[in-house]
Amino acid sequence: MASPDLQGALRQMLAVLETERQALAGLDLDGIVGATGDKDRLCARLDALGGGGLDEECRGLLDTARRLNEVNRQVRNILAANVTKRLDALTGSPQLYRAHAGYAVAGGRP
Repeated sequence: MASPDLQGALRQMLAVLETERQALAGLDLDGIVGATGDKDRLCARLDALGGGGLDEECRGLLDTARRLNEVNRQVRNILAANVTKRLDALTGSPQLYRAHAGYAVAGGRP
């Protein structure tokens, strides 16, 4: 059976991931940054607790946390792509750090 500390930390992670989702939806930068710090602290706590002897409840909590984190990651990527698109439209040019097509072709040669 998993320790109550591990279960508690996983429940806290789920709460933080939900808070992050809400912050992303509302474009709340302070909320996003706060959630990032909270996730970092909880990851350190989870590392210290270890994962030995996970019970079904902890496995379910872990699976849910993985799924929520993946959804949040995809939302962050969509937001970043939209910002990039808008910045490119404002400047009338693509990003300066994008690789040119020639580099992609050169990298694919044997």
